[in-house]
Amino acid sequence: MAHLIVRRLAQMLLIMAVVTLALFAIFDSDQFRRKVAVSELGGFGVATLSEQDYQAWLDKKGLNAPFATRYVEWIGAIFRGDLGRSIEKNVEVSTLLKERLANTAILAGFVFLIMIPVSLTLGVLAGMREGSILDRVISIFAVITTSIPQIATAVLLTVVLALGLNWVPTKSAMVNGWSFRELLLPLLTLLLYDIGYVVRMTRAAMAEVMTSHYIRTAILKGLPYRRVILRHALRNALIVPFTLIFLQLNWLLSEVVVVEVFFQYSGFGRMLFDATMYGDIQVVQAATLVAVFVAVMSQLLSDIGYVILNPRVRFG
Repeated sequence: MAHLIVRRLAQMLLIMAVVTLALFAIFDSDQFRRKVAVSELGGFGVATLSEQDYQAWLDKKGLNAPFATRYVEWIGAIFRGDLGRSIEKNVEVSTLLKERLANTAILAGFVFLIMIPVSLTLGVLAGMREGSILDRVISIFAVITTSIPQIATAVLLTVVLALGLNWVPTKSAMVNGWSFRELLLPLLTLLLYDIGYVVRMTRAAMAEVMTSHYIRTAILKGLPYRRVILRHALRNALIVPFTLIFLQLNWLLSEVVVVEVFFQYSGFGRMLFDATMYGDIQVVQAATLVAVFVAVMSQLLSDIGYVILNPRVRFG
């Protein structure tokens, strides 16, 4: 167990090192430099930037120093919490990132708080009696919710709940704090797809476990059905959905871009979208680092959970 964690941490550090080097090299290109220079100097386009002004800007920013020197200084600044300054918002990137991540964390927290018990319960109930009426109803619900694009779900929920019934606001600006009414539309949009996906995976894993020989033997020996499910089937059936739930941390960062932009929710996804459209390089750079860090951390947590639930890996 400890050996696995150390090995995964080493891999995570290596991945982060490669990503930071690639990211710095991409945004250090002359094309991106000129875009940033135009934004800071107040020009109307790259073509309007004179070579003399551009070279003066490079000297002022210290960008004429060797690549390795500037890369080491950039990494040092990251460890100090200095991620640069947003050109669009005119605030420190670390401050902006902290605020937007906090808003997305609120949304993600409710997603996982509701998704985990609901999806696991429905998936287990469907997989326990494969082919039953309950299984068919749950499976149809899961297939429908995962087949509809999230943007279509967002539009449908807005038309019905906000414009039709007027139960919730159409926007979730999160300016003066937050309320559950503001969270409801983006929350439902994320939940419908995520619950359906985890339900399908849980149902498939549970159905496979229920057809295994050791489950059939336990039932034929006369063990109580409840005991067979809770002590024998459930542990093995939860291996796949458990790892998938941790990987949802990574998928959620991509899902929230569509949801937050549509509902004007001031979170990480909308921040990344706005920065990309505006050309705010410092924000895009920092957001990419956060996304990669979440991806490798979710993979690490998924591997640790898999080892805990699967003794064949733990003692193999």
